Amino acid sequence: MMELIYELAVYEKAAEEITVDFDHFVEAGFGDKPVWWAFVAEQTDASGKKAVQALALYYIRYSTWKGQSMYLEDLLVTEKLRGMGVGKLLFDKLFEEAKKKKYTSIAWQVLDWNEPAINFYKKLGNVKFDNGWVNCGVNF
Repeated sequence: MMELIYELAVYEKAAEEITVDFDHFVEAGFGDKPVWWAFVAEQTDASGKKAVQALALYYIRYSTWKGQSMYLEDLLVTEKLRGMGVGKLLFDKLFEEAKKKKYTSIAWQVLDWNEPAINFYKKLGNVKFDNGWVNCGVNF
């Protein structure tokens, strides 16, 4: 999963911004009190070895106006599996999970220059692109 996250960061021209270490990543997702969850797509090679080829990593956020919602932090399908429906399958799992847990929505961000992703999201139907907000943050 970390390899895919790094692949995404390289694609987004921000590989140097990855500062999380592997142990923290594992603890945050697989420890006693996870703060993120994920769906993955694996591919098995001829020798029987499985490798993660796609992931959808999310966490829960809270809106004082709407309640709990799902925030999709990262969606990545390796280049060799793009166009084969894997991204849609991951979104179907996210939609199913959000409905099961009664979340009010799913939100995510996409870089304005990432036309392939924007076009993919448009095909999902009912996706709202919100140009009215400015991203803010403080790093420590």
